[in-house]
Amino acid sequence: MEVFSKIFSLKIMLLFLISFPVLAQDHEIMEKSMMQDHNDPGLEWSGCPDFMPEGCKIAVLHGDPAEKNVDIFFKVPANSKIPNHYHTSVERMVLIAGELEVTYEGEKTQTLKVGSYAFGPAGKPHSAKCGDSPCVLFIGFEEPLDAIPVVTKN
Repeated sequence: MEVFSKIFSLKIMLLFLISFPVLAQDHEIMEKSMMQDHNDPGLEWSGCPDFMPEGCKIAVLHGDPAEKNVDIFFKVPANSKIPNHYHTSVERMVLIAGELEVTYEGEKTQTLKVGSYAFGPAGKPHSAKCGDSPCVLFIGFEEPLDAIPVVTKN
């Protein structure tokens, strides 16, 4: 039984080693690496949802906004206020330009500076204010891209 076990283990290991390069090659064929700069004149910017501030723009960097795993640049003019809203996805963010104050419901306001990373939980309302220069935020979403305004009751 022990000899059979060793032979079986060796066959599995050999199969893995033979298959691994093929798997790596197939992955390379399916998708290429990329790099994007927020100042690239060829970057395609589109509008934001209506409740966002005037001049707000989104550029899709990777993926399809209607599908899972999409990366975007989110840009707002200086001194813009981003109204209270939430996303159905978590969001992973890095501030690329400007300075951005972000307030998540029930939490203290945090100030993001260029290079700052922030994590936003799915479904958690938040608002923001861009400082004296335009703000550009890289955001990675796990679920399709959305932004749902939070309506406050008077």
